[in-house]
Amino acid sequence: MHHMTLAEIARGLADKKFSSEELTKALLARIAQLDPQLNSFISLTEELALGQAKAADARRANGESGALLGAPIAHKDLFCTQGIRTSCGSKMLDNFKAPYDATVVAKLAAAGTVTLGKTNMDEFAMGSANESSHYGAVKNPWNLEHVPGGSSGGSAAAVAARLLPAATATDTGGSIRQPAAFTNLTGLKPTYGRVSRWGMIAYASSLDQGGPLARTAEDCAILLQGMAGFDPNDSTSIDEPVPDYSASLNGSLQGLRIGVPKEYFSAGLDPRIAELVHNSVKELEKLGAVIKEISLPNMQHAIPAYYVIAPAEASSNLSRFDGVRFGYRCENPENLVDLYKRSRGEGFGAEVQRRIMVGAYALSAGYYDAYYLKAQKIRRLVKNDFMAAFNEVDIILGPTTPNPAWKLGAKNSDPVAEYLEDVYTITANLAGLPGLSMPAGFVDGLPVGVQLLAPYFQEGRLLNVAHQYQLNTDWHTRTPTGF
Repeated sequence: MHHMTLAEIARGLADKKFSSEELTKALLARIAQLDPQLNSFISLTEELALGQAKAADARRANGESGALLGAPIAHKDLFCTQGIRTSCGSKMLDNFKAPYDATVVAKLAAAGTVTLGKTNMDEFAMGSANESSHYGAVKNPWNLEHVPGGSSGGSAAAVAARLLPAATATDTGGSIRQPAAFTNLTGLKPTYGRVSRWGMIAYASSLDQGGPLARTAEDCAILLQGMAGFDPNDSTSIDEPVPDYSASLNGSLQGLRIGVPKEYFSAGLDPRIAELVHNSVKELEKLGAVIKEISLPNMQHAIPAYYVIAPAEASSNLSRFDGVRFGYRCENPENLVDLYKRSRGEGFGAEVQRRIMVGAYALSAGYYDAYYLKAQKIRRLVKNDFMAAFNEVDIILGPTTPNPAWKLGAKNSDPVAEYLEDVYTITANLAGLPGLSMPAGFVDGLPVGVQLLAPYFQEGRLLNVAHQYQLNTDWHTRTPTGF
């Protein structure tokens, strides 16, 4: 049963081939057996999962139906879950049990999903390798010596290893798409505001966005359907109708205009990945797409702009973790200042401390105009580049990452080298655009992804292109050895 996709599970449950309870027990046993190799989960929620599975079976017995009714998933451990530890991968929140459910969690629970647990992640979603977690690094199931990508590496590794069919994730600068590329999955970052951020512990509020990680575009469509929608609790949520994403999967690609930015194929891109990208372009051309070279001239400025804006917002968001109200508190503080200093110094890891310091510096008097304001101006230029490009094309295609997954620890001593791995993904977050990564081949036995970008609220178009591509290729069906 563990090889079934969400779509196959929905059909199996509808046809009474198995029950949600049987499926849940089988997957929990598989997690117990295999996850020690991967470290993809922080918390397992067996009791909750079995209760939800029994409830889903009862709802189906009473005549209810739905693609997510009885489907097992997991949540990235920054989505608040009532009464369950929500740690954000940090010592700071190791003892925090959320008093409420995040909107995403509540919506998916109402749809009938079964929560198997909370997945490992880079601390406070800060990282591209899933090595900064307080609970240890996550391993890539394709090669246990390599990283699975971050910050949603736990969700990605668990789905790729067939521990469950799909999981929630979040993307601030590529943290859904990059792990998807590294683990041979399909990952979708929706338009900013499409999925509620209420109850999603913030890293950088103007960049964070929740989305699905699954093996196929069809499964991402199913999970996104349950996640998306307006939320009055979230002031950045967009009141825009949510289309039926599954209904648009089978549309023809005839005449679809696909833009390929010339800036993507610079010296920093592994030539073997460039070849796989060109192969994907040829495959889409066979399906009727029209390819055009385009330019995104301000892409070169995106990484420095992002690594000013994101840490600045993080330094503000993480100021609430002070050892006073909730979370980690140091022992025997001498006074209030000592309480603040030691609680934060002991509770936050090195990467989080680094980004808080960078952000505080960029926002400080005398440097705000020189750094933060200038970064926001670059952000606008990046958005303008995309708006101009989408006057010429319907979709933008390119590599998801410049390199395949690197070895664990390989970039720990050089944070900037790790930051540069986000070069193709962060522009979508700066502009608020939807982006999708889909499997496109292998380099040295490690998966490679191709990224698609679309205009605002065109997630259906991304899913349509990815689904048609997957009907004509088999990269997404490959399974890591041993799993």
